[in-house]
Amino acid sequence: MELINKQSEIHVTKPASRMERRIVWIVFGLVEMMLAFRLVFKMLGANQNNGFVHGLYAGTQYIVGTFENIFSQFKIQGSEMITIFEPATLISMVMVALIAWLFFNLTTPHLAVQD
Repeated sequence: MELINKQSEIHVTKPASRMERRIVWIVFGLVEMMLAFRLVFKMLGANQNNGFVHGLYAGTQYIVGTFENIFSQFKIQGSEMITIFEPATLISMVMVALIAWLFFNLTTPHLAVQD
């Protein structure tokens, strides 16, 4: 009778440290929050000459600019303001959320057993 000795290898991916994950969560959260503020401010017709609003629009333009011209903006002219719905901002929010989700799924430890 022969005894068969079967060996298995176990590979464990190294998890990202808690501090690294927390920092990345904060960065993604801040980006999402800035995009949400941009969407709401555009829809409410915020004054673009205001320093905070101008800075917010300038800071998020790089991300939103990537998705502009996929869909056209919807503009509603009022007596004192213009309301704008930017689909590019909404698409940017979805893409940032997907990137965050992928990042955290790829950095979560996984257990793989090979025979």
